[in-house]
Formats: sequence, structure tokens, C-alpha cells
Amino acid sequence: MSRRLMVAGNWKMNNNIEQALKLAETVKRECGGVHKVDVVLAPPFTAIKSVFDAVSDSSIQVAGQNVFWEDSGAFTGEVSAPMLKEAGCRLVIIGHSERRQFFGETDETVNKKIKASLKNGLKAIVCVGETLDEREKGLAFAVLDRQVEGAFSGIAETELEKIVIAYEPVWAIGTGKTATGQQADEAHAHIRKKVEALYGPQAAGAMRILYGGSVKPSNAKELFGMANIDGGLIGGASLKAADFAPIIHAAVETAS
Repeated sequence: MSRRLMVAGNWKMNNNIEQALKLAETVKRECGGVHKVDVVLAPPFTAIKSVFDAVSDSSIQVAGQNVFWEDSGAFTGEVSAPMLKEAGCRLVIIGHSERRQFFGETDETVNKKIKASLKNGLKAIVCVGETLDEREKGLAFAVLDRQVEGAFSGIAETELEKIVIAYEPVWAIGTGKTATGQQADEAHAHIRKKVEALYGPQAAGAMRILYGGSVKPSNAKELFGMANIDGGLIGGASLKAADFAPIIHAAVETAS
């Protein structure tokens, strides 16, 4: 089944508003007319509205990096789905490994955040992936099964079109290490198999699964050419247009 590729740049806790605008405008200039691939920018919360205004006349979409599961209330420091939507977001990243590692994110909270996002009309980029210790102990697939099952608990098949999965081997994030194309595709195929077990072959075939582990201009074409890889969730390489644009163009070349 043919799936539309997505390249999403997760800027993490980088770029003030001025820097974010400069980067967004450069990406728009170089990739704003791309239509064969969904291009997404995820700036820090403080820059979302500015970035949205800068790219709103292009095909580029804006995402939040996190979301809380309630729409409003006494939750100091949190940001809700309606707030993200009002600021211009069409998507939100949920369950990133750094959220799991540093901020106590669990499969249960990921599930609650997905439901809150879908309820408010935001698409979810749901992150899953194993640590180096889990991989070395042969637990990678069991971890992926648990995370996918937990994330999708109570999610109807009709809602799957609003969800993208991002596989991020934790051992390959920010380390410079990268899974080989074969390793990444094997994990993606396993995730797809799990989606098939939960929802059937048609849903599994349509599910977009991004790779999120140190994608660079030098390896993007190989990774995007794999049968089960539908684009990338890009961290460090999305902070420089000189790196991010070639990754987007590699996806466009693959889509063509």
C-alpha cells in the first residue's frame, strides 16, 4: 500500500522566537512548495504562533512537542490541545523518549494524551522505542508491543488515520549512532505487525511509521527507501536548514 511520507523536525528546547522565525523562513523558502511529502515543524511552545504565522502561506504544518490530557484546569506549566490548536498546531508529538526518560511519561499517559488530542482535532505523532539495555537483552520487540498496545488502548480504528507512529530507538537519539536501514525496517515491520494484530491488515498497511534515530542527509535516502519506513522524526538535523532541507528532498525523491 502506498503511504504518504512525512518529515517532521522536532526542535526540542532550542531556538528563541527570533531564531525560530529565521529557521522556519529558510525551511519555507527551500521546501515550502513541497506537496508530495508532509513537512512538519515542532518549535518550542513560545515560538509556535510565530512559526505558524511565518509558514501559514506554505504547505508546511506546525506541531506541538507535548500536550496535557485535560483541556483546562489547575495544571501549572502544562499546555492543552485547544491551546495548541489555537496557536496554529495541526499535530502534536506524544510520548517522545525524552518525555518518558526525564518526565515520567508512561504508556497510560501517552494514551490519555492521544485521546485528548484526537478529541480536539489534532493529529498525533506517537513515539515508541527501546533503550540500548532493552535491545541488548533481546526485549526490543516486547517493549514495542507493550508501548503500541498501551498507546492505542480504547482508540477506534476510524481514528487511526489521525495517528502517525514514530519509531525512535533510544540508543540512537543524540548519540550519533543510527540503526542500519535493515534494523530500522525490521522494527517498523514489527510495529506494523502489531497494528495488524490490533486492527487488521488494511489499517496496518495504511499506518505511517516514521524513523526517529539520528537521521542525517547522508542516510536519509537509504532509510526512506525501506519498505516500512514512511519518513522521519528529525531531531538535531532539523535545527539547521542546510541539513533539514536535504532530508526533506530525499523524502520527495523517494515519494517520486
